[in-house]
Amino acid sequence: MDPQPRDTMSDYTGRDLLKDKRALVTGGDSGIGRAVAIAFAKEGADVAIAYLEEHEDAERTAELVRAEGRQCLLLPGDLADGERCRAIVRDTVRAFGGLDVLVNNIATQRELDSPEELTEEQWLHTFDVNIHSYFRVTRAALPHLGEGGAIVNSASVNGLRGNKKLIDYSATKGAIIAWTYSMAQALAERGIRINCVAPGPVWTPLIPATMSPDHVESFGENVPMKRMAHPDELAPSYVFLAANRLSSYYTGEVLAALGGETMPG
Repeated sequence: MDPQPRDTMSDYTGRDLLKDKRALVTGGDSGIGRAVAIAFAKEGADVAIAYLEEHEDAERTAELVRAEGRQCLLLPGDLADGERCRAIVRDTVRAFGGLDVLVNNIATQRELDSPEELTEEQWLHTFDVNIHSYFRVTRAALPHLGEGGAIVNSASVNGLRGNKKLIDYSATKGAIIAWTYSMAQALAERGIRINCVAPGPVWTPLIPATMSPDHVESFGENVPMKRMAHPDELAPSYVFLAANRLSSYYTGEVLAALGGETMPG
């Protein structure tokens, strides 16, 4: 990738905001997930990382987490599969002795030139990865999340305004937002907070892997700041929403980092 994504949190200084917490981050091998995992470690958390099959990327993330003196558990596998979703929670709890913070971040996307190109197979796969995994992992995690537990979901600006080239992806991101609202109401009495980060253009490996060269070339230029974000710029939002010392009264919120773009409502 040119430029290389900034996703190692090299300039970030932790303050023990997540000291001795146990976190599970899906899609934690690279991009936003990597930056979040490292930021959590800098704040004092042990981190389990679920990812598909990018072992070299995952090992690099683990190396950076462990350099902060924290444990890192690597959990490869396809979270489009319900049993794998349950297994990563089971393995995290077994390794760490419990679970305090869950970050649902995994995603897939594929650009389309027309609605007719969207097959039923692609539609179902996108939903299995992007929203069904969030439901399944969270459902498995809830028995282990006590009062003070936190869940942070990754949505997208496309879930707020849609995208004609990412129809199925946008639909899943809108579902994540509505699901976050509903779950916040359902979990409030248990003292479990659930919030959402909905970024605009962020430079991650997903972008050049799934978008046309022309789109990649101009990626991020349509927002008022005229640039894409890097994962390091997004990870502090996840720290904020995960840390009770910072956001104990926040639940059911969508934190949209859009480079100056504004949404109705």
